[in-house]
Amino acid sequence: MDSINLEEDIRPLSEFRANTASLVKHVKKTGRPLVLTQHGKSTVVLLDVSHYQSMVSNIESFTTLAASQLKSRPASALKK
Repeated sequence: MDSINLEEDIRPLSEFRANTASLVKHVKKTGRPLVLTQHGKSTVVLLDVSHYQSMVSNIESFTTLAASQLKSRPASALKK
């Protein structure tokens, strides 16, 4: 996933409501997330489905790896 372009990828929620289809196309085309703001503060992030699924898969893989590493440590190492 590409990093956020601060000039193009942060939009107010009101603009998203008015231009939903074009902003969704923008996210799909660029591969970058869109940060939506409400009252000047970031509120939600819109991601392409493939990028979201990739993030979820990575988290699951890292969680599994971390759990297996904890199981393989001796009990004395866990008490430190």
